[in-house]
Amino acid sequence: MGEISNNSSSAGIDLSQFYQVFFEEAGENLELMEQKLLELNVDAADDEEMNAIFRCAHSVKGGAATFGFSDVAALTHQMETLLDKLRRHELTPTSAMVDVLLAAGDALKAQLAVHQGSASSAPDTSELLGRIRAMAEGQAAPVAARAAAPASAPAVVSPTLKSMPVPKAQTRAIELVVGPLERPETADALSELFSEIEDLGTIEPLDAGRAADGMRRFRVVTTTSDSELLDLFTFHVARELIQMRASDPGYGFFPENAGAPPVENPVDPGYGFFEPLPEAAQADAAPAAADANDAPAPVAAAAAPKVAAKTDAKTAPSPDQATLRVSIEKVDQLINLVGELVITQAMLAQNSREGQLNQQLLAGLTDLERNTRDLQEAVMSIRMIPMSMVFNRFPRMLRDLAAKLDKKVELVTQGEATELDKSLVEKITDPLTHLVRNSCDHGIEVPAERLAKGKPEHGTITLVASHQGGSIVIEVRDDGKGLSRQKLISKARERGIDAPDSMTDQEVYALIFAPGFSTADVVTDVSGRGVGMDVVKKNITALGGTVEIDSAEGYGMSVKVRLPLTLAIMDGMSIGVGDECYILPLASVVESFQVAPGMIKTIGGSGRVVEVRDEFMPVIDLERVFEVPRFDFEHVSNIMVVVEAEGARVALLVDELLGQQQVVVKNLEANYRKVQDVSGATIMGDGRVALILDTGSLVRRTRH
Repeated sequence: MGEISNNSSSAGIDLSQFYQVFFEEAGENLELMEQKLLELNVDAADDEEMNAIFRCAHSVKGGAATFGFSDVAALTHQMETLLDKLRRHELTPTSAMVDVLLAAGDALKAQLAVHQGSASSAPDTSELLGRIRAMAEGQAAPVAARAAAPASAPAVVSPTLKSMPVPKAQTRAIELVVGPLERPETADALSELFSEIEDLGTIEPLDAGRAADGMRRFRVVTTTSDSELLDLFTFHVARELIQMRASDPGYGFFPENAGAPPVENPVDPGYGFFEPLPEAAQADAAPAAADANDAPAPVAAAAAPKVAAKTDAKTAPSPDQATLRVSIEKVDQLINLVGELVITQAMLAQNSREGQLNQQLLAGLTDLERNTRDLQEAVMSIRMIPMSMVFNRFPRMLRDLAAKLDKKVELVTQGEATELDKSLVEKITDPLTHLVRNSCDHGIEVPAERLAKGKPEHGTITLVASHQGGSIVIEVRDDGKGLSRQKLISKARERGIDAPDSMTDQEVYALIFAPGFSTADVVTDVSGRGVGMDVVKKNITALGGTVEIDSAEGYGMSVKVRLPLTLAIMDGMSIGVGDECYILPLASVVESFQVAPGMIKTIGGSGRVVEVRDEFMPVIDLERVFEVPRFDFEHVSNIMVVVEAEGARVALLVDELLGQQQVVVKNLEANYRKVQDVSGATIMGDGRVALILDTGSLVRRTRH
């Protein structure tokens, strides 16, 4: 990183302030490139898909060259060469090419991790560069490379620099004129690019570093196109200050030639950014020639806006074109301030109901309530992330895993638009990854076994996300072999776990959550070490969620993860029990009704149920649960509120319904301690503190 600081200072610009932006954008481009490669149909590759993949690699290379990450720039340069020939139909895409490009993407991530400081070193990539180079030249991959990384299972390799031989016929010389510059030494940063990026060529000053008029002149010998050179140079010097002129064969440069018009290089490949793509080359040839005679700057630069617009018009905008990067701390601060605003608005509304106010003030308070709600919804949506951000990481993982296990697996996703709070997305990713790997390893059978059972040879793993009440449900299911009840019981008894034959199916399936429990006959490096499912359940439980398993032996299994939508502000229903006020999440409330004589039945001596439209559901008396003190001893609670959580319903016995309002969720555990059946607290409009009930915990209470 010290090398980069020197480059930055020589150019008079501190580039370190842009490092994080580059790393984020490079990560997005590599993720997009991986997604496009996985979706690529090698038998009928679409031109726009190939152009999109090329643009991802090109963007990473441009930024890497600017910051002096020469290893990243060298690897992406090799990738560009292969991708450019693919998109120009000079080569036909193959699965082996997709494999090597995916491996190159992994290597780039490893390189970037080193530059970010999150990794100490990156493995050697000389073999990977050799494979890419061989494919770009139309050759088969080296034998050693194929042995180390078969096409069905690409090896993850990482970077080292290796120069690529370039046919001498493509080597050319140009004169580079830069200026006028306020500080002529700024142009020295251009020279350093050539020492950092192998295969870029050579550069030497023609003015011995002296530039009285602010102009600097260099001789460049390179195989790189004018457009690519401009792309690199303009990170250090404004584009309008750069002129490139083709040299005579003897590389003779004379001061009197300084005013000569720029000449376009006839063999400049351009990589499709500063010249028309193949299908538009003939149509744009005449305008480009006319521009060459008129423009003082290179033709490549003049044509850039036109072609870039044409290219982008056919593709969806990149994710960061319409986004603003904001730190999560600022978002959290904004949410807290809106929370305080909601509390203040609730207090004003409470006071307005108690006092006599004129009509104009009441109208203003009504507008304030509406605007506060709109503001709250807008702010809360900032932290919400679609589940597609989690689901998108699984296609690549399954592709490599299926190849390693000699299985054929198809991934189906549903409900990708379902949104979850960013903090939960980060914490749920690892448990879901283990569940998907488990389905592929233990669930899906090998093709021959599936065909023998009358199943299609391709197994299917389905990821589903949906909102149910106040929770989000994420399901991972497969059509594999399912769980064997008898095998689970036998394994449990071998480990000394009490497992009578009278256990229900759900109780038997829950055995796999026991620490160290595994049904695998063979321990592999994929799963089966007995350290997975118990950790999954522990992590889900720590988030306030639950895990449910269902299975049919021979047909597959399903794992449902339920997580609470723990938002900072939510809609709640206020209920009264004695002199206490409690809040129920409105999303969990189904209905409320008055209790008629004879509706509540007693079963088993102590349990009570109520019949609602031919359905019996457990009754929970909140007065007993929270031991609410009561001084009107003859009062009998006669209102029931039906709530739903974790796929079940219970009826809560309360004294009164106080109303519906927005409440700000405060963490009770952080400010006090964990309280059973309570998920948080809030401040009411009259200043009192009310507890927010955990409906999931109340439902689980009735099951026990």
